[in-house]
Amino acid sequence: MGVSAVRVRGLWKRFGQQVAVAGIDLELPAGKFIGLVGPNGAGKTTTLSMVTGLLRPDQGSVEVVGHDVWRDPVEVKARIGVLPEGLRLFERLSGRELLAYSGRLRGLPGAEVDKRATQLLDVLDLAGAQHKLVVDYSTGMRKKIGLAAALLHNPEVLFLDEPFEGVDPVSAQTIRGVLERYTASGATVVFSSHVMELVESLCDWVAVMAAGRIRAHGPLAEVRGDAPSLQQAFLELVGANGRDAGADLDWLGGGAR
Repeated sequence: MGVSAVRVRGLWKRFGQQVAVAGIDLELPAGKFIGLVGPNGAGKTTTLSMVTGLLRPDQGSVEVVGHDVWRDPVEVKARIGVLPEGLRLFERLSGRELLAYSGRLRGLPGAEVDKRATQLLDVLDLAGAQHKLVVDYSTGMRKKIGLAAALLHNPEVLFLDEPFEGVDPVSAQTIRGVLERYTASGATVVFSSHVMELVESLCDWVAVMAAGRIRAHGPLAEVRGDAPSLQQAFLELVGANGRDAGADLDWLGGGAR
C-alpha cells in the first residue's frame, strides 16, 4: 500500500489539568484531500501542531511520509508545508520579498525561487499586490501569501489549519482551485475545519475529532454513512444531535424585559 502520509500512535497532550489530545491513533493516506473536522476546542489545532513539529507531545509518536517528526525533524520539515492558525508573517516585507526569503531559507536557487514566486503570485491573484507590505494585506491576501510560502518548495504533504477562516468568497475560490490542482498531482492536503459543507465539497477522506479523541475516520462516504449530509453525521458522532439550544431562554425575544 506504500507509505502513509501521516501515521500517529498514542498521541497525548495536556495543558495543566486539561487534556487537549487523549491518546489518538490515526493513519492518513497519501495522495488524498483530507479533512480533520471537529467543533471548537476538539483538539484539531493541537494535533496539527504536534504532527508538524511545532508542539512537542507528552506521549506518542508521529511519522510523516515515513520519517519521525521528532527524531528526524530536518527531513520532515523539508517534505511538508504548513499554514498554521494565527499565521505570523514578516510584515515589513512585501509579498514578493516574503516569498524570496522563504525560498532562500528552503535552500532553493535564487532563479528558481523567482520563477516559482512569479507563478504563485499570478495564480493566487496577488501579482498586483506583490510589492505592497504584508502588514497592509487583507485577511484573504495574508492567507494566500502564507499558502504561497507553504507551497514554494513543492512539499509532499501540506497542512492547513482553518485555511478559509475569515476569507472572502473570491479568495476562497482561488485557494480552493490551487489546492485541487496540488492534490491532483498526487500530493496530500490535510486541513482542519469546523465547516462541514466545505469539507464535504473538498475532501475525499475525513477524520472526526471531539474532546481530544478521534470519533470516526475513513473515506467521506464511509464516515457519512446513511446520514443525508456530513453535517448530520458529524452532529451524531459528537453527540450534539437533538440539543435544544434555546430551552432555557424563554425570556429571549418578543420585546419582553
